[in-house]
Amino acid sequence: MSSNPLPKLHNAMWPGLVGKGDGPGQEPPISLERMLELTAGAEVNGQKFDGIDYFLFLPHTDPNAGDDELRKIADLIAGYGFNVGSLVAPVWGGTVGDTAMGDAAAREKFLEAVRMACRIAGVFNKHGVRKYGVIRIDSAEFGVEKWRQDPKGNTAKIAETFREAARIAADHGERLAAEGEICWAGLHSWRAMLDLLEAVGMPETFGFQADMAHTYLYLMGYNSPEDALLKPGYSEDEFYAAYEKMVDKLRPWTIDFHVAQNDGEVHGAGTHDKTGKHCRADDPNGKLDIVRCAGYWLKDAKARGIQHICWDGCMFPNATLEAPATWNAILDVMLKVRAAHGWNA
Repeated sequence: MSSNPLPKLHNAMWPGLVGKGDGPGQEPPISLERMLELTAGAEVNGQKFDGIDYFLFLPHTDPNAGDDELRKIADLIAGYGFNVGSLVAPVWGGTVGDTAMGDAAAREKFLEAVRMACRIAGVFNKHGVRKYGVIRIDSAEFGVEKWRQDPKGNTAKIAETFREAARIAADHGERLAAEGEICWAGLHSWRAMLDLLEAVGMPETFGFQADMAHTYLYLMGYNSPEDALLKPGYSEDEFYAAYEKMVDKLRPWTIDFHVAQNDGEVHGAGTHDKTGKHCRADDPNGKLDIVRCAGYWLKDAKARGIQHICWDGCMFPNATLEAPATWNAILDVMLKVRAAHGWNA
């Protein structure tokens, strides 16, 4: 393994929450404490995870929590030797936020969720457990049907909301990253995402969060066939030509990066449906050479302010999340990504 100290290697806490719940057929959430234990237990050749990325919502965190409660959470995380990196703002309707594409009241709720996330970030920063990372958002408009009624107008409305959110973040010394995922209106294809980033036009404060599982489906044109860069049955040469084309467009905006695997399926669980299926790092059906594909995104990553990368395994079954072998395989591939594409301080 390379001795590169950067980027730091993080594990996401939200796989213990996303797609979990008390509805029919849903598995129960996994507590923050248990997710931390599982992450801390992973070890490959004496190397371990450096930190976590964190979803600011119940049951892991009350976004309305007071400073004392947040400092206790910071102490808990630091007790495992972890840093906190990127934070996920609770921007969705039914949490504390609402759609960025909605009316004035809905958009104000969206912005209030960003303010909450910035406040929590400030507590973690002052504590010392958080030294890098961004705040992640999306449009909180699930599905593309309503967006398609007026693509230009709706993209402009989302961009206006995002600009105001970016100004709020800048006032707190934070940067925002919009999650590229096919389920979010206006962020559902590589072309729509690029149009939105350019419409916001605040690259110092507002950028892109690339997830390898989700961006694979960008290539195939799910939810946006007109933007497809590949057809089923593609060759390896066709894949990498298309992958490079897509990444070259989005990489300059990329300020947060998730290592992940995808088997080409659209998947969902609970209230989080019709999105990219995250697969185990060693899934035999995975479509991606994880280390090679990560390299396309990590070119010049240091210059874009990226100091860590995060594994995302959303909507894994609880039995998979509870298996130590899952985390050792994930850490192993993360170390290989850093060995191939990392850098010194």
